[in-house]
Amino acid sequence: MCRIGAIKSKDYIHPSQALYLMQSQQKGHDNSGFAMVMQDLGGVFADYKDKPLMSYAATQKGVKIVEEYMAEKGFTLAFHWSPKKNKQPGLDINAMDHYHFENWDFPVLAANYSKEEKENLLTNTRLELRRLLEVGNEGYVYSFWPDVLTLKEIGNPRDIGIYFDLWQPDDRLRAKIITVQCRQNTNYEIVRYAAHPFFCQGYTALANGENTFYIKNKECQKSLHPAYIGFESDSQCFLYTLHYIHRMLKWPLNYYKHVITPLPFEDIQKRSDSDVLLAIRQSLPHLEINGPNTIIGVLPDGTMINVCDAKKLRPVVIGKYKDTVVISSEVCGLNEIIPDRDISQDIYSNERETIIINNDLEVVRCKQ
Repeated sequence: MCRIGAIKSKDYIHPSQALYLMQSQQKGHDNSGFAMVMQDLGGVFADYKDKPLMSYAATQKGVKIVEEYMAEKGFTLAFHWSPKKNKQPGLDINAMDHYHFENWDFPVLAANYSKEEKENLLTNTRLELRRLLEVGNEGYVYSFWPDVLTLKEIGNPRDIGIYFDLWQPDDRLRAKIITVQCRQNTNYEIVRYAAHPFFCQGYTALANGENTFYIKNKECQKSLHPAYIGFESDSQCFLYTLHYIHRMLKWPLNYYKHVITPLPFEDIQKRSDSDVLLAIRQSLPHLEINGPNTIIGVLPDGTMINVCDAKKLRPVVIGKYKDTVVISSEVCGLNEIIPDRDISQDIYSNERETIIINNDLEVVRCKQ
């Protein structure tokens, strides 16, 4: 079973908080990896929020491939940062040669592009670099988007934190939203792309559990958008459906739950919006999911959500203290990060609701 977590705060927080959140749940994961997505960045990236940030790990040859491609396409490097690496002997980490986090200026030709055109350019750039780096296994591009940083690594989370000097808070890496998981993909081949959280065009998703409708989801999604690729993990389907429903179809957020775990037909028929819900079931049956899972998602505007499978077979709890909301697979994670909260206000999401956390940290429970 995986363990997942998310922290959303009005103040900038350091990724050490995410490490401590997951360390308290150590018996629930297998120490095979660590991955996080940081959004709404502070620290060294605070002055570059409007410039797309590329997060990638590569060999020396891979770095050259990225540099040459970006120059050819007219991008100009605005800011570069690489984490300090503590190469202590005995650390359990399958490290790459380089870890680069770079803000880029758009090509001159993109000056008159619309917002959507610029976003498509970023997506296409990431996909093309991924394709180029896959030849010879020269590197991994995890995200290329404004105000988003992604780090994924194979190994023991404690040692990964030591290697990247993440255990001690400082002013370099800060964000208001951090999603995290401490386990590599174990259902399929272990590759860095398979580690949660997954990111696509401002949307983030991570899950604890399985999707037994993976093949059905995958075959449908491959034709829906060029960024729906890889499928190294069955949980990637959760992200792609969220992106498709909310960004591509522009449906209200509450319909995400109706797509992935629709109500039984007898319940739908009792609803005033039965025509809409029946149409969803009939038009998007291949996006339904099955199996034990709980999902955390983040939208481009910073809204955070949590949904569970229709039988509630995976644990999750949400707690709040002052200007911070934490989602954790286990309550011990909340106890570690926000021990002074009122535990009577903790929320254990149920199988037929969507939990929505807005940027004012209001926690809303929406019944399906």
